[in-house]
Amino acid sequence: MSDLVTGDAVVLGLRSARLPSRALAVLLDLFVYVGCYLLVTLALVFATASLDDAAQAAVSVASLLLVLVGVPIAVETLSHGRSLGKLACGLRVVREDGGPIRFRHALVRGAMGVVELLMTFGTIACIASLVSERGRRLGDVFAGTLVIRERVPGARVMPVPPPPPWLAGRFGGLDLSAVPEGLWLAIRQYLTRMNQLDPHTGAAMAARLADDVVARTGTPPPAGVTAAAFLMAVVHERQTRDAARAFAVQVPHGPGPMTAPVAGPVSRPYVAPVAGPFAAPMSAPVTAPAAAAAAAAPPAVPPAPAPTQAPAPAEAPVRRTGFAPPG
Repeated sequence: MSDLVTGDAVVLGLRSARLPSRALAVLLDLFVYVGCYLLVTLALVFATASLDDAAQAAVSVASLLLVLVGVPIAVETLSHGRSLGKLACGLRVVREDGGPIRFRHALVRGAMGVVELLMTFGTIACIASLVSERGRRLGDVFAGTLVIRERVPGARVMPVPPPPPWLAGRFGGLDLSAVPEGLWLAIRQYLTRMNQLDPHTGAAMAARLADDVVARTGTPPPAGVTAAAFLMAVVHERQTRDAARAFAVQVPHGPGPMTAPVAGPVSRPYVAPVAGPFAAPMSAPVTAPAAAAAAAAPPAVPPAPAPTQAPAPAEAPVRRTGFAPPG
């Protein structure tokens, strides 16, 4: 990898092309250009049949320079560093800062290519490419360019094995902010390849990595927990926190077991309906938040029926005697 730094202080990790791929691309380009030169020569032979020998020789030299020098320069300028051979091999010519090349870069590379590739049959170019750290020939050095590989095979990412079920979520209160990224990378690489290591060597590496994690977190693992299981649980805890931050899910912290967040709807287990008039209807699926709220809430108490007022007794009839009390 070549760490190129752009003008904005951005580090570009580019893979430089080496001699075998560059030589194959040059051979493909030369095969195409020589074929074009033969076709042009045949056409000029019939077109300049009436000219003298000196004129025919001048036309031949001009056509040779045009096809073998002018055409490669034009192709690299218009395609931004991707000729037919480089396109077939997955290569590209770029500037030293990672940007696309221009006409002046292609002109310098083409002019130096006449000496490196045509006049010396590629000897100087091969020696310069082998000596250079990034596989550059003299044309690339004078033009300030670099040939890189565009098609890079992707690396296979191995998953990290999960921790034991009884250990998942036991480190919810662990402070992982002091653990550097380099240590996380070393832990993930060990966990993905620990089955390929010698048992004694793997145990020693796990113990050293676990000691580094304990030194930065200040919390030792529980008694009876192996170093590999401790590393699995810590990595699982960090992945759980990253997922919670990414999806804005609140993850409970504590020493007890922790349940990972569920992304989709969770339905209740299916219960076969009982035939008869007292068969209960099957409940609809509920989501995880609703199920958690239902489990945490106290059982609902049916409301008491509203008290009914007794009807007022009917008034007895009043007997009228005609007697009036004294004033």
